[in-house]
Amino acid sequence: IRQEKINSLLKKELAIIFQRESRNLFEGKFITVTHVRISSDLGVAKAYLSFMASKDKDADLKMVEVQNWKVRKKLGEKVGKQLRRVPELQFFVDDTLDYLDKIDEALKK
Repeated sequence: IRQEKINSLLKKELAIIFQRESRNLFEGKFITVTHVRISSDLGVAKAYLSFMASKDKDADLKMVEVQNWKVRKKLGEKVGKQLRRVPELQFFVDDTLDYLDKIDEALKK
């Protein structure tokens, strides 16, 4: 239950960071946090991101990874009171929407 609470807290705070700092850190890209999974020792958080209207999602993911320490610092400012230590962040592209589109196209044929 604690992991689920931390997952939702991190998802909410990361979404706010990506929304507010997109112009400064991510060249104005529209990035959505779809879900977050934290490890059992609360040391590593895997954040799955969705990039809207993006031509090259891998390049956008690399841009986010370059700014990882800034995102983690801002996250620490937000959740520092609730967590003893801010988890290390790992970012991944969430391609479930692309997968659903492919399935939808296949079903239409």
